[in-house]
Amino acid sequence: MSKADEARELFVEGANCAQAVLLPFARECGLDRETALRLAAGFGGGMGRLREVCGALTGIFMVAGLLYGCSDFTDKDSKDAHYALIQDLARQFKASTGTIICRELLDLPENQVDVPVSEARTAEYYQKRPCADLVALGTRIMEEYIAIRHPGRRNAVDADV
Repeated sequence: MSKADEARELFVEGANCAQAVLLPFARECGLDRETALRLAAGFGGGMGRLREVCGALTGIFMVAGLLYGCSDFTDKDSKDAHYALIQDLARQFKASTGTIICRELLDLPENQVDVPVSEARTAEYYQKRPCADLVALGTRIMEEYIAIRHPGRRNAVDADV
């Protein structure tokens, strides 16, 4: 099963969009399942259902940060290079979706204030939401980045199996 299929499945099982993207990469990122789920818990629904930046994209950013982020906050060159990566990943996501904003992806009014209560995951919910497709897209974007730009990292992780 591809990571994109795994992400889609996780979302359908009830994971939020950020969790669904991060969890397939958890092992590569040095996280156990519980830690990955907790780390991404507040980023679903466009940041805690605020409907801002899409949680699938936030999941991509978490993976990118854990795999390629800089830990020396005084290293300006590394920080700038990482920000360039984040912007590139966002551009790729936006090129496929038209936006990185949750409320726009869901076609919600800009002035709608969402209550902090998640909706029941029913068949109707999944029919009206593009989120399963968005988490698959986000996961594919990250998978492609790893495979194309850093193939050794993935091979090294897979070799540990």
